[in-house]
Amino acid sequence: MSAVDVHHLVEGPPDMPALVLINSLGSSIAMWERQIEELSGPFRVVRFDLRGHGASPVPPGPYELADLGADVVALLDRLEIPRAHLAGVSLGGMTAMWMGINAPERVDHLVLCCTSAKLGPPEAWAERARLVREQGTGAVADAVVARWLTPGYAAAHPEVRQRLRAMIAATPPEGYAACCEAIEHMDLEPELDRIAAPTLVIAGADDPATPPDHGARIAARVPGARMAVVPDSAHLANIQQAAEVSSLILRHLQ
Repeated sequence: MSAVDVHHLVEGPPDMPALVLINSLGSSIAMWERQIEELSGPFRVVRFDLRGHGASPVPPGPYELADLGADVVALLDRLEIPRAHLAGVSLGGMTAMWMGINAPERVDHLVLCCTSAKLGPPEAWAERARLVREQGTGAVADAVVARWLTPGYAAAHPEVRQRLRAMIAATPPEGYAACCEAIEHMDLEPELDRIAAPTLVIAGADDPATPPDHGARIAARVPGARMAVVPDSAHLANIQQAAEVSSLILRHLQ
């Protein structure tokens, strides 16, 4: 499948180093709102909607991780950015790892947040893709938000929970399902030692989707990688612990 022109926003000084922020499954560029003010000072920040998400095109699936990576390369070409830092959450981290392995000349530093290099079981992803195609993304929205936020945070911040639920429910079913299929067939573990970019792995201490041991396996295989575990955080650590994640990103990149 050829690359698609994904919807994107560019914020920050044009003469500063580029930092590309890559979303999780079921989200849009809005998931990074809490990082923008801090990151767009020292960086030219590029946010984009994954194919099949937000305002980006929705080509028919299934997708492969290589398709998502090709979209990033095409976006960098469109913006005339030869090399960039990449930071991704969940599926965004998977895409960033693919870039580090397959397009190393385009990658400066990597930040891999709440992600995995192999996330099974495959049949669970196939079943989720089937469910979403049949019933829409609203059918999985509550279960997904329950993994994105800890119960205590969700109870204390109902407005955040509602915004995230609406974000998932607004994701096109075919785009969501096709990205599930990309995860279903993904296994980056044998190639992680090919990543040469300085890499920071961030895990949420209470993440039920990609627990810290998933991050630890990545950090153990990527040469020189460092790992940080963020306390009191589920799968979207960049939302629940926004200041801490922004600080970790800045320290790694600067």
